[in-house]
Amino acid sequence: MRLLVLGGTEFAGRAVVEAALGRGWDVTVFNRGRHEPAAGVRSLQGDRTSPDGLAALAEGEWDAVVDTWSAAPRAVRDSARLLRGRAGRYVYVSSCSVYEWAPPAGYTEDAPLVEGAAADAEQTDYLRDKRGGELAAVGEFGADRSVLVRAGLLLGPYENVGRLPWWLGRIARGGPVLAPGPRDLPLQYVDIRDLAKWILGAVEQELSGPYNLMSRQGHATMGELLDACVATVGGGAELRWTEPGLILDAGIEPWTQLPVWVPPGSDMHDALHAADVSRAVATGLRCRPVAETVADTWRWLQDIGGTAPMRPDRTPKGLDPEVEAKVLAAADGGVSGTTP
Repeated sequence: MRLLVLGGTEFAGRAVVEAALGRGWDVTVFNRGRHEPAAGVRSLQGDRTSPDGLAALAEGEWDAVVDTWSAAPRAVRDSARLLRGRAGRYVYVSSCSVYEWAPPAGYTEDAPLVEGAAADAEQTDYLRDKRGGELAAVGEFGADRSVLVRAGLLLGPYENVGRLPWWLGRIARGGPVLAPGPRDLPLQYVDIRDLAKWILGAVEQELSGPYNLMSRQGHATMGELLDACVATVGGGAELRWTEPGLILDAGIEPWTQLPVWVPPGSDMHDALHAADVSRAVATGLRCRPVAETVADTWRWLQDIGGTAPMRPDRTPKGLDPEVEAKVLAAADGGVSGTTP
């Protein structure tokens, strides 16, 4: 298989490249050259936002293109238009954020969508840009030759968003750790390597259309995730499980200040951790245990010196130590501790 990855050096794109190389595919990456590509790929450089920025793609043929772009839909439209006669399939890595807020628990790929930015639009906001990217891909390749990967929470090595790396770093510091309850809160996410494997399988099966791409709900719980972090990192961290109400009353923002976590029973939890993924599972999605994702992410962090890269267009993640200490102090004598 001949694969072109637009990007290919960070997080999702890097995982796709490594998975394809592992299958013996012929891989080309196209990017701005800011990061070193994986060994064994053909590397082309250009800036999709600049005039003539796609010149390096003027020649060549591929069985499939994988595009992870999340800014101006115009860049997806221009790339797909240039490649539509020379590539068999266009896989666009989108987001479950394209669903109209707030999708109910169990929502499928048929749930109502946001109004996307026009396919030729400049950058607007994340969810409208992702939907605009979908429209651009389908507009150029058609519904029968485009795959829309509506990814949920992405975790694993190479993460440049700051969620699992923050938890690992916090637990590595040791001491009492504010653990947002309940322990059995079901999570839904996908290891980036499992997403990559599914994408390659979609190309091989010649799939098309939209797919919710994350684990089954409850593949892991908040307790299992943080327990895996403690077991992996070691040291003196002590998880203090704290009631959601106390956390919210302190003004702590779910998802950003306490990454991954959103309170149970909220619209946000249903939207982020309760999608129907049966379509992806039926077409080959398999998700590895949470302990493996945590251990491999920690190993990668150690290999790069302990500090994860951060995308400049993403909000900072994590809780201020002083705020954490105040909430833990308030929880003493209330609902907290190391047991469920």
